[in-house]
Amino acid sequence: MNNACKESLAILGGEPIRKKTWPKWPKATLAMEKELLQALHSGRWAISGAYTGKVCHERKFAEAFAEYNGAKYCIPTINGTSALLLALLALGVGPGDEVLVPGVTWVACASVVTTLEAIPILVDVDSKTLTMSLEQARKAITPKTKAIMLVHLYGSVGYLDEFLNLSKEMNIPIIEDCAQAHGTCWDNKRVGTFGHVGCFSMQQSKLLTSGEGGAVITNDSKLASLIEQLRSDGRLFRNNPEIGRLELIEVGEIQGHNMCLSEFQSAILLGGLKSLDEENMIRQERANLLSKLLKEIGIEPLEFDKKVTFPTYYNYVFKCNLKDFANNSIDSISRALSLELNANINPIYKPLNNHPLYCPTRSSRVKNSETRNALDPKRFSLPNGEVARSTYLTLHHSLLLDDEESMYDIVRALKKVMENSPELLRTTQEASNVAF
Repeated sequence: MNNACKESLAILGGEPIRKKTWPKWPKATLAMEKELLQALHSGRWAISGAYTGKVCHERKFAEAFAEYNGAKYCIPTINGTSALLLALLALGVGPGDEVLVPGVTWVACASVVTTLEAIPILVDVDSKTLTMSLEQARKAITPKTKAIMLVHLYGSVGYLDEFLNLSKEMNIPIIEDCAQAHGTCWDNKRVGTFGHVGCFSMQQSKLLTSGEGGAVITNDSKLASLIEQLRSDGRLFRNNPEIGRLELIEVGEIQGHNMCLSEFQSAILLGGLKSLDEENMIRQERANLLSKLLKEIGIEPLEFDKKVTFPTYYNYVFKCNLKDFANNSIDSISRALSLELNANINPIYKPLNNHPLYCPTRSSRVKNSETRNALDPKRFSLPNGEVARSTYLTLHHSLLLDDEESMYDIVRALKKVMENSPELLRTTQEASNVAF
């Protein structure tokens, strides 16, 4: 190991620690193939197709995913963004309302709020969990606050019990964004079932994926009916469908849209759900080993709360003390580490007050300066998020599906980057001087 660390970094022309490829993701399984072929030959490719006498894959997945999470209802959607949109609509969020959104998360969490001409209120994150700060959330609540979007970022769950108490105290509903926490348990109960609604993404990188897809779960029958109508043009499933006729009945209690998941995506998810827990357990085992190894070299993994009784890892997240890396930037470290490991190793998301993809004031929906000022992300201060962005790195969950020796590769690569950091910094500074 020591000899490898003394070699030049791959980014500077040396040999990388690892040339071997990592497990592919998404991973096709025989269970997926079986379900997909059944859907292909079923004669019904969407819930808006005629009833064939058999339960469609969308209904099968909805029932299976609800049961998996311990929820009464599941409504599949075309993607995670639509799941959030439907949840917001069902909770009555509209123009001028405010929704608390963590300042560090994927941009869709905030941009979907602006779709409804509502105002995302960016709340700084807790430095320990990287999820929404309870203290800052309480300070951000106003009479206009219509919902709190609690994002379980990278599988990390914030102070859920305290947020539920806050929700009850202030009579403000909670939307759990579980896009990165499929299967995570808080106090032996699946996340997504604590708030009023739980929203999931099944985009390609997620723990459970169909390329694109999503779902909303809830235990509230009224919300479930509204969400089902909202995503299928105001229609609900019939209790007694007839072969050859549409299974959907026109209800129209609320203006809906078409955000329905196809039979093919539903089939893939139904197959993928069968291996989700097994894969999550492998990730847990690898993460436990990796955490032990990283602590031995002075690198701090993101620790989950003790009440997270079944952790999942959309990304494995760890903190770098920049002094141990000769004060290189986190971006320089990530580039060097990526080449050493033959994988994309990235910093966490940029805070939304400085994220290039979150630019709500450029939307055609903004018609006046008052709204533009309210939407301006730069009006929010997110110091914890900014510090976190400069110090944390992420590993995609597919790396945790490899063997134990691969976890040692990660540690070898980090040690190599650490020991060669002065040279990396010098080369980076020289390149910067040439550029200017």
